[in-house]
Amino acid sequence: MDASATAAQDAIVEEFAFFGDWTERYQYLIDLGRKLSPFPEELKDDAHRVHGCQSQVWLAASGDARRLEFQAGSDSSIVAGLIALVLRVYSGRPAQEILATEPRFIEAIGLAKHLSPTRSNGLAAMLKTIRQHAARALESD
Repeated sequence: MDASATAAQDAIVEEFAFFGDWTERYQYLIDLGRKLSPFPEELKDDAHRVHGCQSQVWLAASGDARRLEFQAGSDSSIVAGLIALVLRVYSGRPAQEILATEPRFIEAIGLAKHLSPTRSNGLAAMLKTIRQHAARALESD
């Protein structure tokens, strides 16, 4: 497997290790979310909505099996931060790598324990949607 998705996850784990407590980690997540590129208004429709999220989340994919790019946005600042992390790991990667990469950073930084059940479900729905885009790109390649 290409080291780039792995390297992205390692970098995320290192960054979160700097913060002593979850108040600081949540603040960092919110800051990451604020830096996300704005999601295009014309794509905020049902076709791009990620279902299973408590907050509004939209995700769009472009590219092909060689390189898939993702854009995503949310009306929740913490969820936008989660999106920023997910995009760092998965966007701009080959479909094969996306499917081969487990999101181990979620457990490694302690997110799994600190997200509400509805946010955890939303994160799982987002990851599932990304994997579906990758699988479809491979099928049509």
